Amino acid sequence: MNRYLDKFLSYLEIEKNHSIHTLVNYKIDLIDFFNLIGDIPVEKVDYLTLRKYLAQLRTKSYRPRTLARKLSSLRSFFKFLNREGYIKENPALLIQTPKLDKLLPKFLTEQQMNELIESPKLTDKFGQRDRAILETLYSAGIRVSELVGLNVENIDFISNLIKVAGKGKKERLTPIGDKALEAIRDYLDHRKHKSSTVFLNKNGTRLSAKSVCDITHKYIKLTSTNQNISPHVLRHSFATHLLNRGADLRSVQELLGHVNLSTTQVYTHLTTERLKSIYDKAHPRA
Repeated sequence: MNRYLDKFLSYLEIEKNHSIHTLVNYKIDLIDFFNLIGDIPVEKVDYLTLRKYLAQLRTKSYRPRTLARKLSSLRSFFKFLNREGYIKENPALLIQTPKLDKLLPKFLTEQQMNELIESPKLTDKFGQRDRAILETLYSAGIRVSELVGLNVENIDFISNLIKVAGKGKKERLTPIGDKALEAIRDYLDHRKHKSSTVFLNKNGTRLSAKSVCDITHKYIKLTSTNQNISPHVLRHSFATHLLNRGADLRSVQELLGHVNLSTTQVYTHLTTERLKSIYDKAHPRA
């Protein structure tokens, strides 16, 4: 199994260009599968084996999205083995991944967003850094993983552009506003450690994604009555506010770095609700 797993993970990394996070999840899912089915060789796994595994998964009270991901890992793995000639037939061919309802992303109003961004005290030890982090996440709509990968040379202060490495290590240029650039410049000018990395921890090394999540969550708890929202709310708010102010869906897709337009379309549900509200208030026969 290890031989096949290594080949599969190499294929995902080299040919499919998947992120480390995705590779780790695939590896965990497949190891979990082989632990549950016991000593059955890969070549002997059939549809019935997968059905038994499915039944075992359902007894573990996994969330629907976790279950769907585990099934997706299996389907990709056996599809790869079959295509490469390691197995004669693909036993996962008939296994269907359950369709999941798209959850509406939570977002902050423009006023709430301003309060969040202005919540770090610039006189605090890490206040300028934290303000720059919040400004950048909201101004550019980038992911936390993209933010921590930023280097100073990735920022064009003249053209108001930053270069980020997105999912699948795909690079893209995205606009960034004057206020965010001003916050970054102030932070860079006054920070203790000099580095090509933009956002540093107290030791002068690159901040981790978890650290940025902890930082943003700290200010979310200070300013928001909804304690269940995640730091990803800045990205959701970025997309929602653009659409509310007239940006077209295709442009927002490009700005978010989404490969498929369907991924971006979840935000149209939010703007549709706003349009319905305006209609109800404005139309004489609503």
